[in-house]
Amino acid sequence: MRAVAEDFECEIVEFNSENNHVHLLVNFPPKVALSKLVNSLKGVSSRRMHQEYPELVRHYWRAQKLWSGSYFAGSVGGAPISVLRQYIEQQNPPA
Repeated sequence: MRAVAEDFECEIVEFNSENNHVHLLVNFPPKVALSKLVNSLKGVSSRRMHQEYPELVRHYWRAQKLWSGSYFAGSVGGAPISVLRQYIEQQNPPA
């Protein structure tokens, strides 16, 4: 995922996950289309997870996809990075 971010001239500042979604704190320039960045991150991570965890294919075989098509993005301009990092770190790990 960091390689994808670098391709978009972005930086993944923080990453954490819960059992059904992930939290990313991403620093990106205004020229980046967020929808394209998210689509690339989902595509690359889905392919990688299918390679490393083949049992996911059996679990998600009907949907033929790991991630949903939706995402939430919020702007946090001006908030201290330490506060954002703390929020993401405190999210529950996957079960």
